[in-house]
Amino acid sequence: MKLSRSTLSVALLAALFAPAAHAEIALDVIGGSEISFEGLVQAEGNWYDNDLVDLNSAGTGGTAASAGANGKDTEFGIRRAEIILKGKGPGNFEWTLGYDPSAQKSVAVVNESNNGATNVTSTVNSGGKWLDVNAKYKIGGNANHYVQVGQYKQPNSLEELSSTRFNDFISKAAVTNTYAVARRTGVAYSYGDVNWSVTGAYFGRELTRNLGQGQGFGLRGTWAPINETGNILHVGLAYVDYDTDADTFRLRSRPDADLATQRLVDSGDIRDTDRVGIGSAEGLWVHGPFKVQGEYYQANLKRYGAGHDDYKSDGGYISGVWNVTGETWGYKAGVPVTNLPEDPGAGMWQVGLRYDTLDLNDGSGNPTTGAVAGVLGGKQNIWTAGVNWYWRSNFKFALNYVMVDTTKWSTVARGEVDDNPNIVEGRIQFYW
Repeated sequence: MKLSRSTLSVALLAALFAPAAHAEIALDVIGGSEISFEGLVQAEGNWYDNDLVDLNSAGTGGTAASAGANGKDTEFGIRRAEIILKGKGPGNFEWTLGYDPSAQKSVAVVNESNNGATNVTSTVNSGGKWLDVNAKYKIGGNANHYVQVGQYKQPNSLEELSSTRFNDFISKAAVTNTYAVARRTGVAYSYGDVNWSVTGAYFGRELTRNLGQGQGFGLRGTWAPINETGNILHVGLAYVDYDTDADTFRLRSRPDADLATQRLVDSGDIRDTDRVGIGSAEGLWVHGPFKVQGEYYQANLKRYGAGHDDYKSDGGYISGVWNVTGETWGYKAGVPVTNLPEDPGAGMWQVGLRYDTLDLNDGSGNPTTGAVAGVLGGKQNIWTAGVNWYWRSNFKFALNYVMVDTTKWSTVARGEVDDNPNIVEGRIQFYW
């Protein structure tokens, strides 16, 4: 499936003239289903101030076939080019069909992003990626009580479940990319009201070949004791549990730079593994033009065989965003909703600050021999400062400054080695 230049041009022009309050494009009514067309294009640039590791080289974390990997201090590319068809009806049915023809997938990687990784990257193929492909039935016509079948984001992670087009920062927090289970095929049941929800799901692999695999289940509960315009308090708990693929598991993280080819913290391949369980707690507070949110994750990996201890790791983030132009947020289905600018011509300005931390260590090193007992994947602490400008109903411009502080055990150095790069990131986004 390819997105032709003519098709994209028509879509862009149509979106430019779409009404501000209804960004998606209505296409037709077929078989009682009202069909609309949505899209998202994100172009990004990264500028690296490297410390030890060249963040844009193949090195030992990838191959020459890896995307980017040119050894330069800059990298530019299309991050997403999503095309989505949606249908409402007949009756209480809804459906979604989404695809990203620009997405690259690693042939030898399982669960690399948003699912935990299991194998070393070998090659990268540009072949596209399936997004949401599912059908939903609203029981009794209630949007908060439904059954869903197909591929969808699993019930975990406040940040992962929030819309990509409205993320507060260019890269999701490292813990979200490391621990959150994103889209998988399965079946889900959810029941709730405007202030609370309980969702359970059973899932398998991703539709796109060679990506997320491993059967499992997920549970998420949310409660918003305060849910008023400009005044929201939300808390939630989630848990996912799934099989590791080929009895091998791996966790690693980019330094909050999606175009980087290197990871500064990496557990390496952990063999003889059975299942992994990941629990998380989340919180959100909105007061007028201010929003604070945070999440904490803990992963527990079960192993078998003599001499193999279970592996534990954890991490979290906290962020704050201020809408300088005065807009506030909404709340729907257990996630915050970013509103359109009150003055479309002037746009909406945001400034934000985030701190996220990830600890992949569960072992010790011998300073005499350099040998490792357990797993020493490293620790990573990152500060991100960002500015966003939402212009009219279809455009967003973002600029982030990222300060990375990592420490990882080195067998050669027989001790911990620091690597503290800085990164400037920019994004231009068009959506309809």
